[in-house]
Amino acid sequence: MTPRSQPNLRDILLTLNGSIIPVILGRLTVIGVVCIVAILAARMHPGIFARISAIPFTLIGIALSVFMSFRNSTCYARWWEGRQLWGQVIVACRGIARASAGLESQTRMRLLRSLCAFAGGLSARLRHQDEIAAIARWIPADDIRGCRNPSDRVLRIAGEELIAAVERGRLGDIRWSVLEGYLDQLSAAQAACERIASTPVPFAYSLLLHRTALVFCLLLPFALAGALGWWTLLPVLLVAYTFFGLDALSHQLEDPFGGSPNALPLDVMRQNIEREMMDALSGPTPPAVPEAVDGR
Repeated sequence: MTPRSQPNLRDILLTLNGSIIPVILGRLTVIGVVCIVAILAARMHPGIFARISAIPFTLIGIALSVFMSFRNSTCYARWWEGRQLWGQVIVACRGIARASAGLESQTRMRLLRSLCAFAGGLSARLRHQDEIAAIARWIPADDIRGCRNPSDRVLRIAGEELIAAVERGRLGDIRWSVLEGYLDQLSAAQAACERIASTPVPFAYSLLLHRTALVFCLLLPFALAGALGWWTLLPVLLVAYTFFGLDALSHQLEDPFGGSPNALPLDVMRQNIEREMMDALSGPTPPAVPEAVDGR
């Protein structure tokens, strides 16, 4: 994700990093070429497109805008839910760090390191990266090797650590219940993130809008070329930029945990959890990790 303040005129005109233009540039080029062909045909053969009215395109454009807006809202809802779930992860980790203050130092260190392992593992799992390697930075890899869900295994290890502390008399039942509740919140957040990642917007619905937008933008130049001449390029490219841009943006928001410029900054949130857990321990600096690029 590329976080920005309110864009100024220079940003509006020149910014490409985080913009949707690089994604749709090929389609805009095709539409531009079709526009030029339609304009040249209208100039060489006046009246060739006289029977093609712009009124049907107006009606179709309105309907297409409504459907695209609905899809965009649906995809943004997925993106926002993903952000709320990672906010829940951060809150739960902070709660555990605060509620575990009375534990033995070694027990608390293993508990908070397991939270760092969980954050790294969940981030890698959602992005289809090496989940075990991300977790192994914080806890022994042998504890999770062979598990179908290593991130969930990390939470089970943390729960076992708390139960062991209760059995040793180092953790009271009330404090254990509070800490276990936070672990339940982490487990619920992981399950909800996995639901979003594994359940895309129905393909047939997306394909319908893709095809309709493409056909609309390909045919629109022939309805305007006879009346507007070379000015046809301006409204057609503007409409194509809007429709194709919304379509591409919806596709990026549909996968909030991906690596697109508009995806959630999972690396930043994971690193924040790591720093806060290590700060709670007043321990060593976390293992060096590459800085996030563009907030990712």
